[in-house]
Amino acid sequence: MHVGKSYRAREFLSWSRRSLFVLLIVSTVPVLLYRLTGFKGLSLPWSVILLLGTTVALVAAFKNTQTYSRSLEAQQAWSAISTSSRLWGTLCRNFLNPEAARKLIYRHIAWLTALRFALRSPRPWETVDRKANAEFKRHYYVLEQETRLQDELASRASGEDAQTILRAANPAARALQLQGTELKALLDQGALSIQSYLELLKVLRDLYDQQSRSERIKNFPYPRQYAVVSALFVSIFCFLLPFGLIGQVAALDAEIEGVMKGNMVWLVVPLSMLIGWMYASLDQVGESTSNPFEGGANDVPISQISRQIEIELRELLGENDLPAPLQPANGIIT
Repeated sequence: MHVGKSYRAREFLSWSRRSLFVLLIVSTVPVLLYRLTGFKGLSLPWSVILLLGTTVALVAAFKNTQTYSRSLEAQQAWSAISTSSRLWGTLCRNFLNPEAARKLIYRHIAWLTALRFALRSPRPWETVDRKANAEFKRHYYVLEQETRLQDELASRASGEDAQTILRAANPAARALQLQGTELKALLDQGALSIQSYLELLKVLRDLYDQQSRSERIKNFPYPRQYAVVSALFVSIFCFLLPFGLIGQVAALDAEIEGVMKGNMVWLVVPLSMLIGWMYASLDQVGESTSNPFEGGANDVPISQISRQIEIELRELLGENDLPAPLQPANGIIT
């Protein structure tokens, strides 16, 4: 997530430059054909291009609205995780003896660790490895791609818990199952009252729900049929746009004197590139926003949120040797 003032124009142009190169070719070829052959049939009615542009704008707007909704839901899920984590730590500290509270709080930190690693694992439909996004990753770093889950768990869970979590098909869910088992054992031992047990169980249920929300966003992509339609419509529009502009711009030759007379048709190239780039960039932004946990520059910063929760929970236990908060790199925090 970008937490600075904004992306710089140079960064955005560099990220989207491939579409500009394609648009340069797509817009130059029709102009060259028109200049060499003078064939008027290369010109399409502007009304057709206008209608197509309106349709593409609506489709692109729909896609961006839906992908932003996915990103917003991911933010809401992790805001809820922050709230539930603070509540979990407070209840454990108040209801249990220091040793039991520490064990449950550290296992919760292990759950956060397992969950963020699971959410960073790649999926076939994600776009973070596309050339433009992969190149942009030099501006920031993703913690989960530079460390290993087993190494991170080593300092956040006992050896037995760490092995149990790592062997599970769903490590994060397994950590929550261990929490439930521990709560029941404390209840049976009389170390936890039934009222306190029910309060902690309610928080545990909320954590299950928030994990499921995050996994649903991660494991179910923005519908591929809509993604394909949007990209296809943008491509068709960008391909036909120069043919619609040729007739409009060439007609200006009759009203122009000087160097540009007879050469106005060359304005089709920059105009087509500018308009096509706007549509292509809008589609590219929507696609890069659709997967808010993939490790992209526009992700929900789950690494930073997890680190902040860990600091607060360990501080609640009275510890002084706390990990440092994660800092943005070039205005981007993940």
